[in-house]
Order: sequence, then structure tokens, then C-alpha cells
Amino acid sequence: MGTRGVALVLLAAVLLQALLPAPAAAEGLVRVTLKKQPVDQNNRVAARLSAEERHRLLLRHALGSGGDDSDVIALKNYMNAQYFGEIGVGTPAQKFTVIFDTGSSNLWVPSSKCYLSIACYFHSRYKSGQSSTYKKNGKPAAIQYGTGSIAGFFSEDSVTLGDLVVKDQEFIEATKEPGLTFMVAKFDGILGLGFQEISVGNATPVWYNMVKQGLISDPVFSFWFNRHADDGEGGEIVFGGMDSSHYKGDHTYVPVTQKGYWQFNMGDVLVDGKSTGFCAGGCAAIADSGTSLLAGPTAIITEINEKIGAAGVVSQECKTVVSQYGQQILDLLLEETQPAKVCSQVGLCTFDGSHGVSAGIRSVVDDEAGKSNGGLKSDPMCNACEMAVVWMQNQLAQNKTQELILNYINQLCERLPSPMGESAVDCASLGSMPDIAFTIGGKKFKLKPEQYILKVGEGQAAQCISGFTAMDIPPPRGPLWILGDVFMGVYHTVFDYANLRVGFAESA
Repeated sequence: MGTRGVALVLLAAVLLQALLPAPAAAEGLVRVTLKKQPVDQNNRVAARLSAEERHRLLLRHALGSGGDDSDVIALKNYMNAQYFGEIGVGTPAQKFTVIFDTGSSNLWVPSSKCYLSIACYFHSRYKSGQSSTYKKNGKPAAIQYGTGSIAGFFSEDSVTLGDLVVKDQEFIEATKEPGLTFMVAKFDGILGLGFQEISVGNATPVWYNMVKQGLISDPVFSFWFNRHADDGEGGEIVFGGMDSSHYKGDHTYVPVTQKGYWQFNMGDVLVDGKSTGFCAGGCAAIADSGTSLLAGPTAIITEINEKIGAAGVVSQECKTVVSQYGQQILDLLLEETQPAKVCSQVGLCTFDGSHGVSAGIRSVVDDEAGKSNGGLKSDPMCNACEMAVVWMQNQLAQNKTQELILNYINQLCERLPSPMGESAVDCASLGSMPDIAFTIGGKKFKLKPEQYILKVGEGQAAQCISGFTAMDIPPPRGPLWILGDVFMGVYHTVFDYANLRVGFAESA
């Protein structure tokens, strides 16, 4: 989730709220409670990455259990889909629930001057006239999300997080919140924890000011998400350290490769212990606490969904490519043609020196496909061909026959995610689904079926949703993975600002 270039994948809230009591503060730590946002069975995905966001995605050492300068905010968990905690803005503090979002860098809350957006009336609104520490700014601001946006103006005031008070913090008073997304959300605003490089208006992030003002001794923060929605606290974010009771063993750290988002290099993705081949040469990834699901390239998400039996929608372009060009593509690969050139040789793409791009073949969905890639025209037939090449390479590496390969690719076409990204699975099949593993820092981080499937309801009324959603970022920035709450719920995550690195350890 975030600002320009942010990843926002929210599951819409149902109109009931499960407030969990804040746990007692551990010695030397101040805890802020997170809430979980439930999945809406009628509208499972309220927002997803916008076209511009997809295209623009650029994006300390292990401490003990926290010290005197640590601040712990307990989070509340609403059905494993949204985690949020309480902050205060102004003096005396006006309370707001916010998502602590590593995929964006601005703080915004609804303003009392928001008159025309219905969403504002469903949430707490900031009243500058009631704060003795308010400072006028007035600079306009706007943030575009996948299915909505907010607009308003900058103001300055004190921000309270647990026992810490950040002074003179620049934030956005939202005066416009059009659309359904923010109306049904159980949080009031968003507190961005990304780098200033992606901050709208170049505003100094709250996290930066916490460090500058000496409120914490160690410039590191960490997340623990409780994936058991009915168990006590929903999670916690620790500013200035880590709570050792919430992870097992040591963290595996990887360096931040590009500031903006918390971006790092990730290796191969494995399904049931077998390489998919897609990221064998490396992929970029970001750890994003504001994204509910786990997003990745369509080609590999489709393979994963096929392996777990997730049903998406049939892609006619994909099936057309397989039926009309499948054998030709396969022959070229068998002749050891450079994979990046295959789709240009069959006439579906144009080779630009490094990869295929649209050859200008248009369809009724071409305009929308272009928009979804940040304004760059993206031909569905070219895209389908490139996916088929990836899938065929993987099957050839397993010595499958040509007939089996073509039949398998045709089946994968039927597993392409739906237009909104989500795919349903049979809840009774969890026991037969494979583990999915991600290679980070040379170590495999495994997700079991019960960890990557979101289950809503009980008994015959239960519905299960794949935690994997499709998102394509073109080279050179892509392919890109967004490791959201589905991943961070299984692995305690440390964001080390001093050493510019991200660390993962098994959650306890």
C-alpha cells in the first residue's frame, strides 16, 4: 500500500469490527494494538495496484527484546486482511487507527474539513482548532490508489505513538476520499514507513523524525502479525528493536537494493520443492506491511494456482496462443532459440534487444492493458506468448513430452487469475496442496497451505481464497514480488534503517 508507486492490495472490510484489547506493556516497551480487517465475502478485493503504481514501483543488526528506548505498538487483526493500530495527532492527542505501511511514506488522516466525501463521516476526523501544537502549512497533496484516492493539504502537528511524541510532523489532512474503499475500511488513515524518496510532497516521514528527534536509540523497527484472528492480540510493531518472544532463531538479512520501498533481491520460487525457474536468475521483491496478499508475476502465479487447484478465469488470448502458436514456440525452444526472442520470431512481439514488447497487435482489451502498465501499451497476445515461453521452458527442463507440455500449458490458461486478481480454492483440498517456498538470502522460506490460503467462515459456508495475486512489472524494474501480510504473518520481519537491510525469521 502506499503513495505514488505504492502497492495497495486491501481486502474490503465487512461492516463489523472486532476490537481486541491492548496487551500489557512489556518492560522497556510501549505497545500499540493492531486490528485485523475481515475479508468481505461479496467484495473480497476492494483495491489493488493501479496501472501507474505497477509501472512506477522502484521501491540493523539483531537487537534483543527491546530496551528503554524502544516503543511497541500492539496491532489489531481483522480476519488476517488488515492490521492497524492507534496513534494520536495533536495536543491533546486526537485518536486515529492507522495501517503502518512499509509500502508508502506519508501520514494522512481524515480532516474535519472533509465535507463532500461520505467516507470521512465513517471515520475519526482531525480538528486542527482543538490542538495547541497545530501549525498551518496548506500545501496541497493528493495520493492515487488502485481503486480510490485521497486529496487534501499538508498540516503540521505532534504525533503520538505509544509513549513517544513526534513533534512538528508534516502530515496530510484528507478532505476528499472518493469511492468505496476507504468508506468500508476499518482504519482511519495510513502511516507510511517507506523511504522519503517516495514521499508525496517530499514530506519527512514519521519514522525519520523519530530517529532525528532521538526518540529511539536504534533506527530499526519490526513487525509481528498474528495470523490466528481469534487469538488475543493481533500483532505488534516495535520501534527501536525487536520482541524476541515473537520469533524463533536468527533473522536472515538481505540488503536494500533500491530506496523508496524496502526492496531487495529474491531468488528462486519453488512449488512442492521443485523450481519454477522463473526467478532462478533472481527477482526483485519488497516487504510490504500494507498489502494483504502476496503478489507476483502472472506467469508464476498462474502456475502456483494450477498446483493448488485455484480457479480463476479463462483467458482467450492465452488459449489462442497455445492453439495457434504453441507448437511453433515449442519447436523454437527445442532449437535452443534465445527465449527472449521466441515471441518476436513467431510475430507476436517485437524484440527490443533484451525482451519482447508489443508488436502492435490490438484487441478490445488493449487500451486497458496499456493503462495497467503505467501508460505503456501491453498486447495481451504478446504477454500470453511470453508466459507460454516461461511455462514451456520449465516443462522442458523436466523432460516432459511435447504433447504433455501443450496440454499442460492449455490447462494453465484456465488458471489465470480473475480480473480483480483473486482466485478461489476448495477448502477441503488444503491437505493435498503443495508448500510454496521463496529463496531469500540463500535460505528457503516455506509457506504451507494453511498459511497461504485465506479462509472465511466455517463449515459448509466456508470460502477459501488463494493468497497469491497476479501483478506484472515489466523490465528493467520487474519482475517484482510484493511480500505482503500472507508472508509477513509467517515470518517476523525487521526493517533495519541504519544498515539498509531487511531481515526475516520464523514467527513464534
